[in-house]
Amino acid sequence: MHSPPQQPHRNGETTPYPIPNHPFHSTVSLRKLRRFNYLILVFRIASFSFSLASFIFMLSTSRGPNSPRWYHFDAFRLVVGANAIVALYSLFEMVASVWEISRGATVFSEVLQVWFDFGHDQVFAYLLLSADSAGTALARVLKGRDTCTAWNAFCIQADVAIALGFVGFLFLGFSSLLSGFRVACFIIKGSRFHL
Repeated sequence: MHSPPQQPHRNGETTPYPIPNHPFHSTVSLRKLRRFNYLILVFRIASFSFSLASFIFMLSTSRGPNSPRWYHFDAFRLVVGANAIVALYSLFEMVASVWEISRGATVFSEVLQVWFDFGHDQVFAYLLLSADSAGTALARVLKGRDTCTAWNAFCIQADVAIALGFVGFLFLGFSSLLSGFRVACFIIKGSRFHL
């Protein structure tokens, strides 16, 4: 009697039964995976929305010809730049998440996608946090001077832009936690899926 060919495992051991090309997942596992991917997509959309709103609010702070402008202050330039970068990155990640949900595959190879998401989430979250912190410090200084007395609308709109940036950071931080979870799963199990 002929025995089936032995299939190698990742760790070098062999099994007496063939391993199918597509691993079996229960419907409960597939639902959990789909929910996880949709949760990441929601965080990406929220991060994009709040960063874009912060960018737009900071750009439109000028009120009148003698009003101070955002580009007169280094910290506000940093807020504008960081929010623009995070909005573009979040837009790319939203497209990548939709791609993964619809096609069932990542844009890059799995190992590259896992580390790309985690590394960029970390870098851009810290960039956004530091920019908004610098903007907050400048806004507090401006409140102590005549700037906010003479141009109250400028200061209020700058405060709103900074607050929106902090909310964008919060959602990017949540995305970073989930991408960190994917990295941990990849290191432990060899796949970004925890199932």
